[in-house]
Amino acid sequence: MTKIVIFISGRGSNMEAILKECKNGILKGIAEPVLVFSDKKDAGGLETAKKYGIKTETLSAKGKKRQEFDTEVINLLSKYKFDYIILAGYMRILSDVFVKKYSGKIINIHPADTNLHQGLHAYEWAFKNKIQETKITVHYVNEGVDTGKIIAQKTVDLTGCKTSEEVEKRGLAVEHQFYSETLYNILKNNH
Repeated sequence: MTKIVIFISGRGSNMEAILKECKNGILKGIAEPVLVFSDKKDAGGLETAKKYGIKTETLSAKGKKRQEFDTEVINLLSKYKFDYIILAGYMRILSDVFVKKYSGKIINIHPADTNLHQGLHAYEWAFKNKIQETKITVHYVNEGVDTGKIIAQKTVDLTGCKTSEEVEKRGLAVEHQFYSETLYNILKNNH
């Protein structure tokens, strides 16, 4: 079974969707979450992870340079055996040191076509630009921001969306299912 570590910064809705699939869905018997890590001690997703019986760890990045913080995270992760790091709403940009250490083993989900929009506020971007559809992108993480090799994309129909919140709601519904499906396709040959 492929061991995964999930990184979050907030409520962890994508993390929870993955944990559900690991427990009773398409990732059951394929992916085993060994840790949920957050850079925020008050991230809502930490409580959710505990309800699933998953170990949690946090480190504060406050006042630390990116590389210094990521080195601390690498040291913390050295206590665990795992195959992949799954970013699920982790809001920090990873340093080159971190990306090189786990090259080809960090996977992220981005709520836009990474060829068109990188970085934050992708749903607001889609709404502001009045696009009729957007794409959710699952990609490997490299040294850039949302510039890694695309693993898979799925279209989200935005026709008739009247608010940015509506765009996000439609997008998250796709994200929650699509991330686990994509992880299944990556991991099914590894277990």
